[in-house]
Amino acid sequence: MTLILASWYTPKRIIIIILCVFAVVLAYADRLNIAIAIVYMAKEFNWNHITQGYVLSSFYIGYLTTQVIGGALADKFGGKRILGIAAATWTLFTLLTPISARVNIYCLILCRICLGIGEGVTLPCIVSLITKWFPPKERSRAVSTMYVSIFIGLTIAMPISNILASSQFGWESIFWVFAIVTFIWTVIWYFYGKSYPRDYSGISKEELDWILESKSSSYSEDNKQKIPWKLIFSRREVWAMLLGHFFNSWGFYILLNWLPIFYYEHFHVDINLIGYYAALPYLLYIIMGLISGYISDYAIYQLKIRVLTVRR
Repeated sequence: MTLILASWYTPKRIIIIILCVFAVVLAYADRLNIAIAIVYMAKEFNWNHITQGYVLSSFYIGYLTTQVIGGALADKFGGKRILGIAAATWTLFTLLTPISARVNIYCLILCRICLGIGEGVTLPCIVSLITKWFPPKERSRAVSTMYVSIFIGLTIAMPISNILASSQFGWESIFWVFAIVTFIWTVIWYFYGKSYPRDYSGISKEELDWILESKSSSYSEDNKQKIPWKLIFSRREVWAMLLGHFFNSWGFYILLNWLPIFYYEHFHVDINLIGYYAALPYLLYIIMGLISGYISDYAIYQLKIRVLTVRR
């Protein structure tokens, strides 16, 4: 049964997911802003495409190292602590990006790697928080909200970065502004973020009981089973999903990083407008992502099309 509270009461799990959404928006904005900045940086530092590729790809070296352990760290030490440390880390290295770029290219690459290390734990950590804060019936909506926020971050980062780079403060201001905003979020998270519902002093008894009872009815910490990794990775369906995600991500991240440069060099788009053009695919992604969910439900429940067919 859905929890109904007094109209004046804001469920604390809603506060948590709103803060997590802003964390994802800022994380993706902070990783992507260099895709706009590098167009200006390449002109100033006379970088060729190879050098630009090193700079753009270095983030993912660090990002790879902490994604797997992010959820485990959150489970062990608490999502509030790990997400807060992660945000503080990527805020610091976002702020240091223009400074390191003026030192030398190696310093910039190292800075981007460290930024990736900080951001790598973000999504796994937030998923861990969602499992602690949301009953199973609400969990899918919370996770889907988080993933939609990825594209919100991408959509707003590009035009804002363009506005900042074309201002009198130059491309450096992109990193200053985004770092300041993320720092403000980190401070808010310190005061309002909590790892577990029972730690939130203002949570109502009704909401706490709803979360804990719903979780206990579907899952028990005492009934953990050993994960059959060998069996999982022996299934061709698993490899089909992994390979599908790999190739989808390959194209996605190539476009994510190189689209502004492509617009500028091949279509000769005004350098002060490339952010708006580059944001369009992600704006459409948000719209289609929302629409496709309703279409899928209609196909499955009204047209009675098999779930597997719809997913394919």
